[in-house]
Amino acid sequence: MSTTPRLNNAKTDEFPQDLIDLAAVISELPAAHRASLEPALAKVISSTRRRRRILSLVQEALGQLRLDMKYLMFDLDATRRERDALRETDSE
Repeated sequence: MSTTPRLNNAKTDEFPQDLIDLAAVISELPAAHRASLEPALAKVISSTRRRRRILSLVQEALGQLRLDMKYLMFDLDATRRERDALRETDSE
């Protein structure tokens, strides 16, 4: 009978502490109870990983959007300055 936590082979910093604690408690249960709970634990672990990946992708996309907005604002300001300079030279 193995009593190693299911999250041992994974990076534990990617999981909430309560999930790590739950996996440790489940790993100490008798085999019959552990076998009935491990599939549900595996689903929770899988969904947690998926949510973390999605959150990471969203954060990256937001960072890229912020950078793109800065470039667009710079370009807009430069275009306005060019327009104003052109109007000044046309009015002279």
